[in-house]
Amino acid sequence: MIDLIVRNLKNKVSKDEWQTRLDLAACYRLVAHFGWDDLIYTHISARIPDSEHFLINAFCVAFDEVTASNLVKIDIKGNILDGGEFEINPAGFTIHSAIHDVRHDAKCVMHLHTNATIAVASQKQGLLPLSQYSMFSMATMSYHDYEGLAVNPAEKKRLQDNLASNNHLLLRNHGGLTLGATIGDAFMRMYDLNRACEIQLMLQASGEELVYVEQPIVENILSQAKIVHTGSTGGQKSWPAMMRKAYRLDPGFAE
Repeated sequence: MIDLIVRNLKNKVSKDEWQTRLDLAACYRLVAHFGWDDLIYTHISARIPDSEHFLINAFCVAFDEVTASNLVKIDIKGNILDGGEFEINPAGFTIHSAIHDVRHDAKCVMHLHTNATIAVASQKQGLLPLSQYSMFSMATMSYHDYEGLAVNPAEKKRLQDNLASNNHLLLRNHGGLTLGATIGDAFMRMYDLNRACEIQLMLQASGEELVYVEQPIVENILSQAKIVHTGSTGGQKSWPAMMRKAYRLDPGFAE
């Protein structure tokens, strides 16, 4: 058995960095709890406030093992800045670095490989206006065609162009991505996106004729969603409850 490296950074980093570590570690634990993780793969990254440095999971650490202290501090190129105890998957940071490099409004970038987001991303029409959840996500949705494993630096520009100013991205044949001004915003957006994809697949599998929401209603709900449900408002309202849930599940994430 290979033991997990343990370290304790509490009171050894700034207050802002420690709070970001707590929020991000909780986010990883919640992703594992909801069954959205993919072994040790995929990533959630967060910018440390008033800094050009980021936090990301250590390679070979499962999401339900992530703690505030074993998150790794890196720069935009993926260079490790806080010691050599851990390593990161440099290929996995390609997508995150591309987005953080141009979207300075985004503190958090969440990229997951859930079955539902992969399935809908692989459908030609993508996400459809079949549920209220889909319209929350369609408010700021983009698509990026599959180019193989994200190891080609030339793909970064195309990824940036496809995302543009949107906050939701379906990567064709690959998965989903959300970003937000807070970790709570990115989490809430991923919750809505994954739920929308699950509902779409269930409806399609039913074999029944589908009822699409009419475009005027779609546009009205999209406008309402930007104010009421998604973005910073959604994150601010839901994230404190999610943090309490993370503590109930296992307070060890805060070590």
